[in-house]
Amino acid sequence: MDSYTSYAPAKPVSRCATISIGINAVLATVGVLAVASSSFASADIGAAVRYAQPATVARVGRVSAMPQMGFMRQARPAFNQAPKVNAGRMNMAVNSALEAPPTVDNSPSIEEFLSGTEPRLSKAVMAMFNACKEIGYKIRTASCDKQACFNAFGDEQLAIDVLADNVIFENLRASGAVATASSEEEPTEVNMGGTGYSVAFDPLDGSSIIDTNFAVGTIFGIWPGARLTGVKGTEQKAAGLGVYGPRTTITLAVDGIPGAHEFLLIDDMSSRHGQWVLSQSFHTIGEGKLFAPGNLRATLDNPGYADLFKYWYDNQYQLRYTGGMVPDVNQIMVKGKGIFVNAASKNAKAKLRLLYEAHPTGYIIEKAGGRSSDGEQSVLNLMVQATEDRTQVAYGSAGEVSRFEQFVGRRFI
Repeated sequence: MDSYTSYAPAKPVSRCATISIGINAVLATVGVLAVASSSFASADIGAAVRYAQPATVARVGRVSAMPQMGFMRQARPAFNQAPKVNAGRMNMAVNSALEAPPTVDNSPSIEEFLSGTEPRLSKAVMAMFNACKEIGYKIRTASCDKQACFNAFGDEQLAIDVLADNVIFENLRASGAVATASSEEEPTEVNMGGTGYSVAFDPLDGSSIIDTNFAVGTIFGIWPGARLTGVKGTEQKAAGLGVYGPRTTITLAVDGIPGAHEFLLIDDMSSRHGQWVLSQSFHTIGEGKLFAPGNLRATLDNPGYADLFKYWYDNQYQLRYTGGMVPDVNQIMVKGKGIFVNAASKNAKAKLRLLYEAHPTGYIIEKAGGRSSDGEQSVLNLMVQATEDRTQVAYGSAGEVSRFEQFVGRRFI
């Protein structure tokens, strides 16, 4: 019996069993490396971004599922022939998995991103993120007309922009890191009782179109010290653009960290529900035929603006304008091209306030690799003399902003 057993031919392994072993080996290897990669990535996200030198728009990770279909395509040939151990192909599969964009589970949170930032600045930024989370929820659940909002019982509540204003002030006051704050709704400098930074914000840019269910946003800039007049945009330590649309996002720029970085509010009842997760980063705004022209009334008595609009039209630029500055500027970073303009004239005065809108937005665009201009120079170079100061602006690629300066400048204001 023993001798028969020792010399009996081995029972052949079924083809399905062989396929299963091969696929499991690949998935197990990728799983181990993914865990190791995730652990390493969370060590110091802020420092990693701070010293990175990207060359183009880096989509750090649109939140999506792991692309496993690639593994299925690799496995299909096994149904026709038994798989062979091939170290080269195994390495290719592993490298492909590691190069895939981060998922919800391993994208860094805003807290991880700010881990290397000065503590009081981090608190001020987090106060704005917390406020925007609450505002985003209230916008989604509010029933509004042009004057006010109503709850589920039909009771009239505060207008949504006033409500957003209150939410931001409450969060800034609770942070302990904000000495002074000022809102476009009430353009005065308000003592917040903290120390470290001052914050200027537009609580709900585009509130006049909220009843149409268009995207709207929040804009904020953070300066060191306890005052918001006598400051320039170049002195900002951080700025953000919050967008309340199909997704709720904030694009953040921080002094000392290259680029501008978009964070997505997770709202899918997953384990990360309610967290702000890094979804993509912007480092370059290139040339491209996309334009968003604001305050077109100015073309009636600003010949330069009229000529610029004609140039766009004659050269078949794509018109992408919603009437809300935040989404219109945000698209320039997401698409990686284009220009937003809000020009002025003698009869159609400049609309955008330097402190609450122009400075923070200019800071973010320039950190994202674009340019800003008032017609002659970067808007960041302008001094805030009073909270009511206004300016015309252009944000976008270097070439398009230069064209704005050439056609429009400041000679027709």
